[in-house]
Amino acid sequence: MNNQSISAKEQRKVLKRLLSYAKPHTKQFAFAFLLLVIATVGEIAGPLIIAIFIDDYLTPQAMERGPIFFLAALYIGVLVLKVTVTYFQLLKFQEISLKIIQELRIDVFSKVQTLGLKFFDQTPGGSIVSRVTNDTEAIKEMFVSVISTFVQNGVFLIGIFLAMFYLNVQLALFCLFIIPIILGIMAAYRYFSSRYYSDMRERLSQLNAKLNESLQGMSIIQVFRQERRLRKEFSEINEAHYQAGVKNIKLDGLLLRPAIDFVYVLSLILVLSYFGVSSITNVIEIGVLYAFVNYLGRFFEPVNQMMMRLSMYQQAIVSASRVFDLLDEKELAPISEKEGLAPVIKEGEIEFKNVTFSYDGKRDVLKNISFKANPGETIALVGHTGSGKSSIINLLMRFYEIKNGQILLDGVELKNFEDKELRKKMGLVLQDPFLFYGTINYNIRMHDPSITDQEIRDAAEFVQADTFIKKLPDQYEQLVVERGATFSSGQRQLVAFARTIAVKPKILVLDEATANIDTETEEAIQAALEKMRKGRTTIAIAHRLSTIQDADCILVLHQGEIVEQGTHQELLKQEGLYYKMYLLQNGQADTVENAVI
Repeated sequence: MNNQSISAKEQRKVLKRLLSYAKPHTKQFAFAFLLLVIATVGEIAGPLIIAIFIDDYLTPQAMERGPIFFLAALYIGVLVLKVTVTYFQLLKFQEISLKIIQELRIDVFSKVQTLGLKFFDQTPGGSIVSRVTNDTEAIKEMFVSVISTFVQNGVFLIGIFLAMFYLNVQLALFCLFIIPIILGIMAAYRYFSSRYYSDMRERLSQLNAKLNESLQGMSIIQVFRQERRLRKEFSEINEAHYQAGVKNIKLDGLLLRPAIDFVYVLSLILVLSYFGVSSITNVIEIGVLYAFVNYLGRFFEPVNQMMMRLSMYQQAIVSASRVFDLLDEKELAPISEKEGLAPVIKEGEIEFKNVTFSYDGKRDVLKNISFKANPGETIALVGHTGSGKSSIINLLMRFYEIKNGQILLDGVELKNFEDKELRKKMGLVLQDPFLFYGTINYNIRMHDPSITDQEIRDAAEFVQADTFIKKLPDQYEQLVVERGATFSSGQRQLVAFARTIAVKPKILVLDEATANIDTETEEAIQAALEKMRKGRTTIAIAHRLSTIQDADCILVLHQGEIVEQGTHQELLKQEGLYYKMYLLQNGQADTVENAVI
């Protein structure tokens, strides 16, 4: 967890990068700033008009109607102009800010799509969601409130000091001592608040991660009666988030308005003392006194606003830092290393040559794996849990990059193929198929405009999914809820088969594809699988040995190594690990006890 204070240098770097998103909107920003300056000038002009009225007309009792009506009309006109311009200025800033955040969110979401599976293995989904939603929302407030407020109030403060110097140079110089004090308070607040906001954002990310995990595993939580434990864990994270928030509130309560109000009182004492002493020897103009005290009050109000916006600024900087960390993530999905014309998969020949692989760089899950699948052959992978079967699939699909060895397709290294070609020619069906919210039609087509409705129906009939689809009220237009929760596991798997067949892959990869299908459905789908494998190179992981007995070659893995290989009958004759697994699955436990592995 990162709850360290972000240094001033790092904050400037983040701010500079954040402002780069405003470059395409330079003209719109310039117009908004122009409106802001006009509104600020109108704000400053008000007290000057009143000072002129008091000193030139009210005090000497020179109540001439013409000039007074002119001053009144001028004051009302300035007020109306200020209100109107302020409205359009705020509207413009909001529009620009929303557009920038829209672009930033698209960048973040696009980046997430390019990240490798290794990143998702190490990062909770809720944490990523928090960065895409909560953190970008916090950044929005910077463009909406912080920048406009700081620029507006900055211009306003400069205007106030110019007006003060116009009224009384000596007293205006005395008031300059306020600036370093305020800057010191701002620096102290920025240092401590960045640490607290980092802690809060991290805790919020953990809350989202825990919530996401709980929602995804709600059935397991209820089955194993883990509600109390999950509530306790969530409560602990929530309490940590609360404590971080309390620390920040205490800091706000000390260094924001109270500290500035204290400085304001000291300044007011200074100004009134100056006029009090000056009145002994000189005549004091009431209008000047009014304008000076008014400007002093107006000076500290924008300072207070800036201090309050400083809180939003810190949140935005911390959030932007987290978002940019995600944008700078180096754990990308593997991409083609081939320059020029990329190769094409024609035959579907697969070969692993001395492949060694590790997820964490410490423990090898695959050790010197070598095998070859000729075009049209079916290679089955069997072994106990953790033997490396799924890792072979992950490498073949190029979800991870290998460090040692080679994977060849049609004699060409896997890394030379474009991702588009691999996904087009390699069909994958997982043990737990994922269905998206939409229709069955949508889930089979997967946004591929080249697949026609007839081809979708042909694919469904091919895998015998049309049997249950036609019984649905809306058939192929039947709505699929999140993850296909209203369908059985077998029905979801059939839709996944149809989705794979619809793209007509050259290589078929089955990761325990029949594990969650009931016996009746399995019998129906085995015939479809046999048709699917014709003319296609197939790599199949299977726990049920009965489903891969007709495979051209069976690889038996144990602790990341191929310990046996051959056909079903050949492996049974060896009476090794495969033989033992076969006896176990056929209920011959007594024979297994005497078998030699």
